[in-house]
Amino acid sequence: MSEIKKITADVDVEQYCDEYVDFEKFSRLCIEEQEMLGYNWSYPPFDFDVDELWNSYNKLKLVAFKIDFSQEELADTYSDIELNHILKRFERFKARLMNEIYVLEDENSKGLFLGKCNLCMKCTRDFGMPCKMPFKMRYPLEALGADVDRTVEDIFGFKIQYAKDGKLPPYLIFVGGLLYDKK
Repeated sequence: MSEIKKITADVDVEQYCDEYVDFEKFSRLCIEEQEMLGYNWSYPPFDFDVDELWNSYNKLKLVAFKIDFSQEELADTYSDIELNHILKRFERFKARLMNEIYVLEDENSKGLFLGKCNLCMKCTRDFGMPCKMPFKMRYPLEALGADVDRTVEDIFGFKIQYAKDGKLPPYLIFVGGLLYDKK
């Protein structure tokens, strides 16, 4: 790994919701993903009104971590197993990056996770049990209906990249945030 860059942008919640949030569309995608990969407390269905959560805040600080791979890593071709292992390592790394969002929180703000929660090896939702870490678990932008791909493109100027044909993408981007300025 060559470098990790933290990029932030502050946006108006109402404007962001108008342009990037479609809860019906993205909650369906989250539920489909869970049906394939397992259930997670950070993904819908929820026992709260998502619109009410968005409408409780005036501002959203988007926090992106862009991980650039080294030329050596990009030159290598990986087996499916190796590629999966590398990408899972970065999924676990998100929990450490999330600490940068936790420290921004106070009683008038709410952190948003960098993708699906991965604090536990296996989410207890899969077993019909309550979350083991509700004090640390946060909801990601996509679970609240945000179009993360468009957010990254429009606000940060990068395209979401994926591994393909045994090759790493030039970079990975994890996007979370902080809802703040409570109404």
